[in-house]
Amino acid sequence: MKNISRFLAVALLLTLLFVTTVLAQEDGYKIPADALKALVDAPFAPSVSVSPDGKLLMLMSRESLPGIEELAQPELRIGGMRINPRNNGPSRSSYNTGIVISEISTGKETSVSGVPSDGKISNVSWSPDGVHIAFTVSFSDRIELFLADAKSGSSRRLIDSPLNAVQGGAYTWLPGGKVLLARVVSPSRGSMPIEPTLPTTPVIQENIGKAAPARTYQDLLTTPFEEDLLEWMLASDVVNVSVSGTSTSFGLSGIVSSMSPSPDGKFILTQTVHRPFSYLVPIYRFPTRIEVRDWTGSLVKEVTDLPLMEEVPTGSGSTTTGVRSIGWRQDKDATLAWVEALDGGDRNVSVDFRDALYQLPSPFSGEAQELIRLPLRYSGVSWSDQGFALINESWTSTRQTRTYVFNPDKPDYPAKVLFDRSYEDSYSDPGRPTVEVGPTGRWLIETTDNGRSIYLTGTGASPEGNRPFLRKMNLASGETQELFRSEAPFYETVQGWVDAGKGVFLTSRESASEPPNYYLRMVGSKEMKAITHFEHPYPEMDAISKEFITYTRADGVPLSAMLYLPAGYVASRDGPLPTLLWAYPQEFKSADAAGQITDSPYRFKRVLYSGAIPYVTQGYAVLDNASMPVVGEGDVEPNDSFIEQLKLNAEAAINEGARRGVVDPDRVAVAGHSYGAFMTANLLAHTDLFRAGIARSGAYNRTLTPFGFQAEPRTYWESPEVYFAMSPFMHAHKVNEPILLIHGMADNNSGTFPIQSERFYAGLKGNGATARLVMLPNESHGYRARESILHMMWETASWLDTYVKNAPPRSLEVGGPTGR
Repeated sequence: MKNISRFLAVALLLTLLFVTTVLAQEDGYKIPADALKALVDAPFAPSVSVSPDGKLLMLMSRESLPGIEELAQPELRIGGMRINPRNNGPSRSSYNTGIVISEISTGKETSVSGVPSDGKISNVSWSPDGVHIAFTVSFSDRIELFLADAKSGSSRRLIDSPLNAVQGGAYTWLPGGKVLLARVVSPSRGSMPIEPTLPTTPVIQENIGKAAPARTYQDLLTTPFEEDLLEWMLASDVVNVSVSGTSTSFGLSGIVSSMSPSPDGKFILTQTVHRPFSYLVPIYRFPTRIEVRDWTGSLVKEVTDLPLMEEVPTGSGSTTTGVRSIGWRQDKDATLAWVEALDGGDRNVSVDFRDALYQLPSPFSGEAQELIRLPLRYSGVSWSDQGFALINESWTSTRQTRTYVFNPDKPDYPAKVLFDRSYEDSYSDPGRPTVEVGPTGRWLIETTDNGRSIYLTGTGASPEGNRPFLRKMNLASGETQELFRSEAPFYETVQGWVDAGKGVFLTSRESASEPPNYYLRMVGSKEMKAITHFEHPYPEMDAISKEFITYTRADGVPLSAMLYLPAGYVASRDGPLPTLLWAYPQEFKSADAAGQITDSPYRFKRVLYSGAIPYVTQGYAVLDNASMPVVGEGDVEPNDSFIEQLKLNAEAAINEGARRGVVDPDRVAVAGHSYGAFMTANLLAHTDLFRAGIARSGAYNRTLTPFGFQAEPRTYWESPEVYFAMSPFMHAHKVNEPILLIHGMADNNSGTFPIQSERFYAGLKGNGATARLVMLPNESHGYRARESILHMMWETASWLDTYVKNAPPRSLEVGGPTGR
């Protein structure tokens, strides 16, 4: 009997080897099983936007996945950007296929007309008065500015000049909704530079004694020709455009990266990039001139000319020096506000105050006035027209965040701490203030009780799951009154006020089996009115089982996951299933925070084709979004025990599934994307918990990200042992389970260069591992082409079927599993 078992095991292994060889020789893009393909082809629900006056709802239908031919179009990768050189816009953009305007009170719908059939809609926005809708229409050779009448839906091309949309934000509304500023392709830029056939100079970079650490940015400049090309592609003229179509020059040209009108519309804050360029950092670190101009374009004030930012300290909490986060005070007609670092931007410097907020009112003469100093790093400000503002600060190493309420018109009046908490502590999250947008386009905190109270919305994390809320808070006493809270079996989020004076607000409501739709509600009433009726995109998935499960790892940290089981499955009858575990590690400074529940069992069964849920249709149990906390309390950094904690998390998830009788612990695969891929490779290298792994677009050699990654604050030179221990590439010889590596050949995410997968595969192959490397042409960090996604799903399903579902029991494997 033993010989027969061994014979069967050898036969199965030979079969697997044959299948592997066949898979490696397959050519062309593959299509997965019909159930998986159907999920890719399911329709997208429209995106929604409410008009400034709360009377209209704009429904923007989204295009289906593009074909690989779109991604294969010419693309420039320079200055940290990806550019479509044919139409002077960004490449890889998402588009809308149509716009419908719905009256909220009556439900009457009007389609926007007048858009050419070969044009693609994007960058849609309401005018501040809600009378018009502006949007861009992209063609193969140009991008145009269109304007639609919100009442009739009729649209037209607003100006003849093509837009320069390379950097996004190609237009902006002025207050009042009668005039726009647009950035058009400069007609005087001449012909596109031609790359010389022979190099004219060596490419030289030099550093003389200054520390200039940098992240592993992608798509940087590399030659003088690329510098000229970048400058040519971004050459723009700014024009004033009325809603009637009249266009006049604003008088500003060059690489215009930002145009922001003052709340009264009399001034424009502009930012223009200029030489010298850098081969070390992206364009947003290039020298930038910040100026105030009047509405005719005449220069009023040069606020600053920021130098090239190559010498910024690395690590979370470090920042640039000089003016940053500059904008207009929304409660004043024309007052600038910005932040500057008081610690040189270096998180390692010990100081009492790290940042300060300054202001400079019109006519922008004299010295800036300091409004408030912050002990931590600035993280945002919100303005009100009731004599107060809210400002936020945070600090990564301690996870602390604070919100102050202060009077910007009385800087000497002491600020009051409104919230002081750990941003890891989801249960204590008080929410964020709601804002109103009036006809002038100002974004102001919504207030009530004569300015004494504000409204807060949040996800409402709790031990029973997320329950989004709407609250009213008295700023003086801190007392809150709950106006709305999501109730089971639904998950309902507050989208904003429709009429705050009457207590009418908009929500998005869903359940495990009902897709999100929008509803009108009124404070104090249980009644609601549906204003959208989006259909279920994949009703065939209703039969699958979805359950939010909780469990505890060996050291007592609470964990959770969403468990999906195939339609019709009964554990007592069908027995344990082959299982796919999908996760993404997250660092914490508190074990209590790591164990908090930040999901809801009542969310709609969204089946993202990029994730793990689709494979429940192929007979697998799926443990989706399984908790993978990595905790380092006090002076201990989470990554000091990264591998050990990954193992504890994975063991706990598998054990819980086995305890329930639904997971076959002998047939479990682990998978993830990006940092989840990094996790997958480490679990295969350091444990024998899994039969196989699938790692997409990961980074596997941390010496290639030497100035930090994720929340790791130390550089490679400060903690080489941590970088070595955490790098699966350094332990490729220990990977004794089959691993499928998938990576986009045009990955532009910091750190996840395609070479990460290529060299890891070489290391695996050189050490005799069972491995497969799939490089997807023209794909970035996330995959976009329909052919690529279908092929990715085919690869994943084939790998799972071969090495997990149909794998022989470990006891029959020749030699058995290898210990660690």
